[in-house]
Amino acid sequence: MVNMLENIKKFAGDFLEKTEKKHILVVSHFDTDGITSAAIFGRCLKKLDRKFSFKIVKSLDRETVESLPLEKVIVFLDLGSGQVEDISKMTNKVFIIDHHEIELKTELPENVRMINPHLFPGGEEMSGSSLTYLVSKELAKKDSDAANLAVIGMVGDIMERKMGPIATSILKDADIILKKGFLLYPSTRPLNKALEYCSNPYIPGVTGDSMGTLNLLREAGIEFTKKGYKSLMDLDNDEMQRLVTAIALRMPDHDKMSEFIGNLFLIKFFNKLEDAREMSALINACSRMGESNTALLFCMGNETARKHAETIYIRYKQSLIEALNQMNSNPKIEGNKYVIMNAKDKIQDTIIGTVASIMSMSAMYKEGTVVITMAYNQDKIKVSSRICGREKKTDEPRNLKEMMDEVTELIGGESGGHKMAAGCVIDKEKEQAFIELIKKKLDIEVVKI
Repeated sequence: MVNMLENIKKFAGDFLEKTEKKHILVVSHFDTDGITSAAIFGRCLKKLDRKFSFKIVKSLDRETVESLPLEKVIVFLDLGSGQVEDISKMTNKVFIIDHHEIELKTELPENVRMINPHLFPGGEEMSGSSLTYLVSKELAKKDSDAANLAVIGMVGDIMERKMGPIATSILKDADIILKKGFLLYPSTRPLNKALEYCSNPYIPGVTGDSMGTLNLLREAGIEFTKKGYKSLMDLDNDEMQRLVTAIALRMPDHDKMSEFIGNLFLIKFFNKLEDAREMSALINACSRMGESNTALLFCMGNETARKHAETIYIRYKQSLIEALNQMNSNPKIEGNKYVIMNAKDKIQDTIIGTVASIMSMSAMYKEGTVVITMAYNQDKIKVSSRICGREKKTDEPRNLKEMMDEVTELIGGESGGHKMAAGCVIDKEKEQAFIELIKKKLDIEVVKI
């Protein structure tokens, strides 16, 4: 990764040279990783006294690329790798900071610069926010608030379990407290509320059920006091163990419980100690509810945006729990190590990816199972896919990005993502064709494994 760090220095030097007295348009993805990346880079550009504006997008397609202004320097954050062919046709000066998989068929043109870990074989996996922080640190020195945002983005992209030495160095720049425990958020709020509104992990009979929550706490021997229920962070080791046992008894697959034990990241945000996972979920909620600008202003430290974001988050959590319960009661197409859940118009397309992630990390399906979720968006269908459990070095799991690429090549549409998490957007009229094709591919892949 020394090679990548050296390239970040060259990338930063080129950026400083090519953007002086230019207006910069920052185009970033609307998820937590993309929003935190935009906020980090915005803080950096302010320090550099550059003129800039933001454009937050759900996805980057050819039409969006072609609509970008020709007179501005374009910076793509947390996207761009899957659209290199279209971006290469631009005449602007373009900078890409992204971590998604990429296949360069030809050399990048002179006007396009890119930082992507996949260009450096054998390097560590990183979130878009981590990469953006490293570039910003090179441009405008260390910033603990920006490092905090990088940690939130890292957690939002589920990269905190794969931290290598470079990502770990970002933790040292951040203002955080680490504690090992059950990965329930918010870890700073009363347990009864945290459990009732917990969607990741989804706990059958507890999530969305206040009485079920109280029964679980009673079984775990965690008592209500004059001050109310303790928070997760306040539990002692014995109480934590009893809570984990009570939750495990409600999970269909007890073996997966170890996946929900890990580091709790507490960060200072708006002068208050907050759970990084909760902040990540709040940012994501704003974007999924069509309020990505609120999410960005929240990350930039705007107090009015904070209050609005918290209101949106409450609505989102209720919508998500309803969506999970809806998905559980919906008919499913189940095969050997895969399940396809077609919500049609019952669930918003903006949260279908979150539903897929929660389902894949729950104890409902065995490790290695492919979870595919689908939802309508006007005349399109949003598809999200995930592989259950954590990737193991000894395994060769199915490559979901390749699978989505192959299917969209046959029936049309836009695709992108990673080996373990990918998605696509297809025309609604191709719904049945997609299902049949993906079933065939999944059945073939199971035979290969």
